[in-house]
Amino acid sequence: MAFEGNRGSTAPQPEWLTLGQAAKYLGVAQSTMRKWSDLGRVAAFYTPGGHRRYRRSDLDQFLDRSGPGAPPAPSGPRSGPLVLIVDDDERLREYVRVNLEAEGYEVREAGSAEEGLEALGERSPDLILLDVMMPQVDGWETLRRIQEHTGVGAIPVIMFSGKVDERSAAEAEQRGVQGFIGKPFDPRDLIESTKQQLPV
Repeated sequence: MAFEGNRGSTAPQPEWLTLGQAAKYLGVAQSTMRKWSDLGRVAAFYTPGGHRRYRRSDLDQFLDRSGPGAPPAPSGPRSGPLVLIVDDDERLREYVRVNLEAEGYEVREAGSAEEGLEALGERSPDLILLDVMMPQVDGWETLRRIQEHTGVGAIPVIMFSGKVDERSAAEAEQRGVQGFIGKPFDPRDLIESTKQQLPV
């Protein structure tokens, strides 16, 4: 598949683009842009706040590589244990991912239950971080679907939420969850729990 994107525009373009600008430049959805970043197909840089930035020259190279007859993108060496974080809060996902990657983990992001199950089907992670409070399909139903797909306990799951009570922690334990982080919720606890459950 050849990606022409929007680079044919004659208007001057900034060298650094946001996620939305980069997706528009390549002519793809932002979710596709995130996935390509996570897979290492497109180089992404991160601001101190954890936001993705893309260099226009890198995007041009990607477009050239993706032209007719281009070789398939290299998968690259695996950097460490693979963690899948499923949460509808993009800022939280990026914060956790940036910090875990700095520790040597490989991280995939999913903004919904559907995206999480899709990522699970593509490649089995070593650990899943799962938010309880998500729109449409919540964490409990997502957990049920994950366990239906892989079996209970086949992949360790840590659930988290800032809006649940102690009964939720007990329910999580009964349902085979390896860890539960409730209120007051601190993303750093999630990172520490990941390191304890899945040392690099």
